[in-house]
Amino acid sequence: MNAVVKELITYPVKGLSGQQLETVKLEESRGFPLDRAFAFARYDSGMDPANPRPMPKSRFLVLARDAALARLNTRLDTTTKQLFIQDGGENLVFDCATDEGMAEAAHFLSTVVGLEADKTPNFIDGGDLRFTDVCMTSPQYMHAISIINLASVRALSEAIGRDVDPHRFRGNLLIDGWEAFSELEALDREVEVNGVKLRILQRTRRCPATQVNLQTAERDLDVPALIEEHFGHRDMGVYAEVLTGGDIKVGDAVGSL
Repeated sequence: MNAVVKELITYPVKGLSGQQLETVKLEESRGFPLDRAFAFARYDSGMDPANPRPMPKSRFLVLARDAALARLNTRLDTTTKQLFIQDGGENLVFDCATDEGMAEAAHFLSTVVGLEADKTPNFIDGGDLRFTDVCMTSPQYMHAISIINLASVRALSEAIGRDVDPHRFRGNLLIDGWEAFSELEALDREVEVNGVKLRILQRTRRCPATQVNLQTAERDLDVPALIEEHFGHRDMGVYAEVLTGGDIKVGDAVGSL
């Protein structure tokens, strides 16, 4: 089958829900617009909200450490900075354009993940920064796109005898039609999507965030260990940089690797 774009997802707030897109406008050397542009930094992270800087993911609220975040269904209006959170039957709205709203959102998330009152995180607006997992590497990697090959996820599901939700891998660009794990051997190659040219930068080594079931918020599969057991590595997906900008939409044809 020919490869196609199946999903486009941005994660405005690091560690919280992805937001589905039908189309995305990409610019040269930039990632998905406002992907991981905001975050909740841990109280002892050393992050100055007035002067944000790239930091390791361990300094933020993230699924790798805080599985309970998965129980929330969140959406950030990136224009107004209103953060909508659904927690079971409770629907909440926090105005993260105000100090009060940011503090209220941080306090709520503290209760969700079980932090003590004196360990409340800070809401961080990164401005031009992007708090991707590879943001410490270089500006090039900070603005990289995370690509998931759905055939690779299916291969893992078949190997372990259980369905693996591809959203565990929190990718931006989900592609179907490539051979399983072919993306891992495509480093430095270029791929084209509707005139947008991408260059594969590196394989994505998987962390404990992928252990979390996004429906139950429980760690039910040791995904990194299972990938290694069956395939001899801990990688799923790749990072890519945008060489030539343009529009990508769901259903677009994707070039071969």
